Amino acid sequence: MRILSFLGWPILTGILAAALILQLYPELTGSSKTRVEIREVSNRAPSQQGPHSYADAVDLAAPAVVNIYTRTRVEADDTVLNDPLYRPYFNSDTPPEQEQVHASLGSGVIISPQGYVVTNNHVIAGADSIIVALRDGREAVASVVGTDPPTDIAVLKISLSDLPDITLAPTDQLRVGDVVLAIGNPFGVGQTVTQGIISATDRNRLGLSTYEDFIQTDAAINPGNSGGALIDPAGNLVGINTAIFSKSGGSEGIGFAIPSDLVQQVLQDLIERGRVVRGWVGVEAQALNPKLAESFGLDPNQRGLIIAGIYRNSPAHEAGLQPGDILLALDGNPITDAGHSTMNAIARLKPGETARFTIYRDGQQQDIVVTTSERPANVN
Repeated sequence: MRILSFLGWPILTGILAAALILQLYPELTGSSKTRVEIREVSNRAPSQQGPHSYADAVDLAAPAVVNIYTRTRVEADDTVLNDPLYRPYFNSDTPPEQEQVHASLGSGVIISPQGYVVTNNHVIAGADSIIVALRDGREAVASVVGTDPPTDIAVLKISLSDLPDITLAPTDQLRVGDVVLAIGNPFGVGQTVTQGIISATDRNRLGLSTYEDFIQTDAAINPGNSGGALIDPAGNLVGINTAIFSKSGGSEGIGFAIPSDLVQQVLQDLIERGRVVRGWVGVEAQALNPKLAESFGLDPNQRGLIIAGIYRNSPAHEAGLQPGDILLALDGNPITDAGHSTMNAIARLKPGETARFTIYRDGQQQDIVVTTSERPANVN
């Protein structure tokens, strides 16, 4: 026993030393050990907290959001009335009504204390009478100042005193993820506020209108919200709610609003001229695809527009643009989509303003300056 005790301490010491060495130098065992690198901050920065309530923003904006009620008289279908089979069922002394009245509802926004109200054109299109109802309980018959179907915007006028109005915020600084609130009259239940974020900007190719540059939001928008306000957390107007993407007819988190910058431009034209004046150069274009780009000797990833056609005696014709030219940039801004943004940019120009077309022709780039004219009414 004394011999075992004498030998035990050196053996135990050796085992402990070996374990310590293997822990410090695991590569001595011949096996590799994966080291996980995790980045940590020493001091956690306080997160940016949004407001716990948007009541102040709603208090500023909501009084300027109105309900719009329309009535439209339409001719009744007289097929049944004139059918001899059904004639005995009608009392000859009281013939059935030859007209029907269709009622619809929507929303609008008072833009100025002078009584100008912006809404969607499809809300009031064809209406025989339009009633605007304010949140304070007042109502007024509205007259139509002007409409612009290509952007689905209409401007109305009401005559009431002490009208609330809303402030417009520029939309070129909007970012995906910004909080927005939608105010309107969904399903006619009364003024309602919903909250969400901006899901996307510059949405186009939706088939909703001719000039599309929509703000997409997941704030709940339902039938009756059309023409209502999309506001930021400060209560400023950033858009006019206009449409929803839905398979059920209700909100599915995909709604679209017309940016306030476009609303202001159309509003001013309708009030001052009774119509919207748009720039026009007279070209028809199609997007450049990789195969076409290669056929022209360009990089397959090159973005651009092929000038497919030019109107005779149009500004583009007079400036020297030719079918087959490839538009690479407009006023120094590269083409980045299928052409909708470019066509919208041209339409925003006033007649007489110039646009610099950077084109590719015969293997070379060149700039051609085109002076715009007013878009003809008969051009689609």
